[in-house]
Amino acid sequence: MSGDAVYEVTDLLRTFGRGGHVRALDGVSLQVERGQRLGIVGESGSGKSTLIRLMAALDRPSSGSVRFEGREIAGLHERDLGFLRASVQLVFQDPRSSLNPRMTVGSIVTEPLRSRRVRRSLDDVDRGQRLREVLDAVDLPPDAAGRYPHEFSGGQRQRIAIARALAPDPEVLIADEPVSALDVSVRAQVLNLLADLVEARGLTLIFVSHDLAVVRHLCDSVVVMRAGRIEEQGSTEQVFNHPRADYTTSLLAAIPRIRVADVGDGS
Repeated sequence: MSGDAVYEVTDLLRTFGRGGHVRALDGVSLQVERGQRLGIVGESGSGKSTLIRLMAALDRPSSGSVRFEGREIAGLHERDLGFLRASVQLVFQDPRSSLNPRMTVGSIVTEPLRSRRVRRSLDDVDRGQRLREVLDAVDLPPDAAGRYPHEFSGGQRQRIAIARALAPDPEVLIADEPVSALDVSVRAQVLNLLADLVEARGLTLIFVSHDLAVVRHLCDSVVVMRAGRIEEQGSTEQVFNHPRADYTTSLLAAIPRIRVADVGDGS
């Protein structure tokens, strides 16, 4: 594992069903470098979400290895994952299901700071100050802290989810289809915000999407998945301009896309 690698995934297998007949992941290996912006693309059922669940230690592999900053995380008990929980945060697809409707925005955003698993790394953080900082970072007003998720639009709710992910000052941000549940009119705004935050904070980004145009805009490298396997991986320039796999070529031609110009100008 190189000195700048954040993740090293080796020969990852995840099976489901009686006898393990369904292979959601089948021999997946990849490496994520510090500061990299990795896009993981593929059609529904390709294994994208299963892969990031294993990388976030939300599930356990059937076999294989997942190392974070040189430490094996596959199979660790939750009580031993404090170092990972402090360093890796997730933004999910649908903010309506990822935000507790009974909690105020302030409580939602600062929830990671109250976790015993994370607090050891953040005991000097003033929660109120941190709350104001991250709300400002996602362009939400300070008075948003006292309101509830249902009082906000879909795009604003996803900004709340991003603020929560930023609160513990992570090194890695994993975003699983973070704009696919949003209206087209606000997708570009949220994507541009995400790109700006990743750049400004020097985050490592792992971005899951079925939309290759969005990945091309946000990411510097791409993994293309199909049926639990990696079909192709490389730099964004190489994969988009000189694809080696026929499957990648078919994705480039067939998947509905947000125009890159729209993503770039925020319109």
